[in-house]
Amino acid sequence: MLALASVLIVDDDDDLRNSLKSLLERAGYDVSTAVNGNEAVRIFRSEPTALIITDIIMPEKEGLETIIELRQEYPEVKIIAISGGGRIGAKGYLQLAQALGANATLTKPFTRTELLESIKEISAQ
Repeated sequence: MLALASVLIVDDDDDLRNSLKSLLERAGYDVSTAVNGNEAVRIFRSEPTALIITDIIMPEKEGLETIIELRQEYPEVKIIAISGGGRIGAKGYLQLAQALGANATLTKPFTRTELLESIKEISAQ
């Protein structure tokens, strides 16, 4: 199976988005970023990536809506959902994300190793 070489990171937190971009670029990935689900869908439609890493709680279009929309249009795309909480807590949102089609989930904060292992695991699926 081909490695997931291109990644789209979707998160409204500038610091996290930029640190994930830097981490994944150092690991050899081609990375693009979006600040919310609307921007992510727009970017993905013009330049599809092999993997999307999306936050759940974001302004404009949150992660669950983004997962639903992208999964309907691009059933083959790999998705990792990330969350630090919200009204129902990270675990509840991440379980819902998985039910809606996320291939893997991570609770913030997560380690570099946890992220890279998740990518490795879903690239083997």
